[in-house]
Order: sequence, then structure tokens, then C-alpha cells
Amino acid sequence: MVTTGFPPDIGGLERHVFEVSTRLAEAGCEVTVLCADRSDRRTGTELHHGVRVERVRAWPASRDYYLAPGLWPAMARFPCDIVHVQNYGTAVAPLAMARAITLGVPFILTFHGGGHSSGLRHRLGPAHRRALRPLLRRAAQLVALARFEIGMYGRELGLPPERFTLIPNGVEKPADAAVARQPVVATIGRLERFKGHHRVLESFPVILRSRPDVGLWIVGEGPQETALRRQAASLGVAERVEFIRVPIDDPPAMASLMARMGLMVSMSEFETHPLIILEAVASGSLPLVADTSGLHELAEDGLATAIPLGSSREELARAILQRLDSPEPAPAVQLPTWDDCASRLLELYRDVVRGPKPDLHPDAPLAPGTRA
Repeated sequence: MVTTGFPPDIGGLERHVFEVSTRLAEAGCEVTVLCADRSDRRTGTELHHGVRVERVRAWPASRDYYLAPGLWPAMARFPCDIVHVQNYGTAVAPLAMARAITLGVPFILTFHGGGHSSGLRHRLGPAHRRALRPLLRRAAQLVALARFEIGMYGRELGLPPERFTLIPNGVEKPADAAVARQPVVATIGRLERFKGHHRVLESFPVILRSRPDVGLWIVGEGPQETALRRQAASLGVAERVEFIRVPIDDPPAMASLMARMGLMVSMSEFETHPLIILEAVASGSLPLVADTSGLHELAEDGLATAIPLGSSREELARAILQRLDSPEPAPAVQLPTWDDCASRLLELYRDVVRGPKPDLHPDAPLAPGTRA
């Protein structure tokens, strides 16, 4: 797998790669994750739960369009049956796809599309994907996390639906715990402008006028933290706002937090198939989300309640208060698990290399030497 990051790097992409790669390794596959390191502190090879992780230097450190030329020779050092490119948003993806072609190795790509704090970068998304079209059309298969990606990317790339495979993110149902929910609104995700934490914070003084007992959790870390703290202070609500960081490699801590929150709200401008919403549903809570992109799709499936992204702070506050006063439980649906996700990927890998399709269970027999 060639990707932009791996834990301890934080994000939905990093979590996805960790969850599926470790399960594939447990199933008997030989898995190498090649990724970029902008810190220049973790380059080299290490082992994570049976997965070989090779980090190569990337720069510039302060931008997300970074280059990682060391991936080119690294891909030749680790012979494999298939290359899985995870994410298309940086220069890592075209380099990995081109290298797979020169090595004669079939490759697939999972988009992991997302929003961006730069409006210009977000608007350039379609042009960026069209620029990658010659490489993307060479993929053995393209993997979508959400249904809307198949139609949208298919139109942009001129590819039929059968060139795409839908494999959603997974989630694990937390252990049952008798924990009382608190009158707390939580907005969770990387602290970037497009994630919409500031929209929830802006509505908070209106909420407090009716419910002075309510607290606000802003969960995550990122470049907007200082701006959000200043916003809380300027609104006069800093004492009622708690900034929380949860390590990416500590799912029980996030599950514990979600079991205690009264309502999760996501006013993000763009999400594909957000893990955090699935985890909130798994905890028994029905989130309130902006009616955009993959959040709209989750609301369509009954896994969230949606309101317009452009709602005023008063409208958002009313929606939050209504949900706090009359909480809606999450629907009793069967959510996809990480085992499901990894199993579907293994099926796809087998299809691409025209091999057998074994069960993902660790005790199931696998053909020797399977490498990803």
C-alpha cells in the first residue's frame, strides 16, 4: 500500500490504512505500507502489528501537496503482487501509479476524497482528477468509500460504474457500558476550517441562552486550534468549551467519549464516508450533520439528521436544542465492520491477480506468498 501517512499520523485515511493493513497481515498476507514522512524524524522501516512500514522523506513539510521521490526506488525494493494506492490528493498518488506501471504490477486506488480549508484547492478538485485521468484509467479497479463517488468520479473520468468497487469504511461496535449521557454537544475531527467547528461554536452562545447547563467539546487537533480558542473567548463561552485530544491508536478512548456525549454535530463542508459519524451511530447516538457530500448520503441512509450547511447560527442552535431535548437513538442497522472492509479488499486483490478467494479469518488457509 502506498499512502501519505500512517499512525501516529492522525486522520481518517491513516486510520483506514492501519485497520485494513493489520487485518490483512493477520490473515496471512505479506503487507508493506510505503508512506511519506514530512517530519523527517521517522524515516526508515518498522513493524506494526505484522505490517512492514517504510517511511520516506517528503517535502515541503508545511504543505499538503508534498513530494516523496524516495517512494520510486522503495517500490522496487519490495516486490509485490498488487499495489494499492490510498488517496489521490498529493503528488504521492501519481508517482505510485506511474511506478506500478513501469514495474508491470497491477494497481488499484481508493480515492479517500476530502475537503480542504482552501476554497481554491477545493474548487480545483475536478481539474485535479481530470489531470490524473490517464493514470486512473490504467487502474485495475477504483475503490469508492461512498456511493456518490462512483457517479461523480465516473463522469469526470469518463469511466463506467463497473470500473468502480464500493467498499465503505468499517466500524466496531463498542462494548456495552452503562454510562449516562451528559448535556454536551461534541464536534469531532481535525481542526481545519472546512470541518466547520467554528460554525458549531458560533451557535453555542444561542444554545446557552436556553440551556445554560450545556457544554461543548471540540475534539481533535490541527492548525485551527488557536483560532477556535480565540473565537470561544471572544464569544464569552471559553469556560463552557473543552478542547480534547484523543490518540488515533486508542479507539476505546474515543468510544468512551462518544458514550458520554449528548449529541455529535458535524457542519463539515465535505466528507466522503466519515468514520466519526459511523462510530457515533455505533455508540447509539444519531448525529446532526450538514447536508453535504457523504454526510447527505449517511442522512439518506437514516444514519444522521441533516440540516443545510448555510443554516444561520440561530437555525443551527434550534436544531441542536431540539435534538438535546428530544434525543433520537441511532437506528438498529448492521454497520460495516473493519473485518468486512478488509475481507472485501482481499476479494478484490484476488480478482485482480486472478487467484483464489479465501476467507479473511486468521485460521483460514491462504495461498503462500500473498503480498500487498
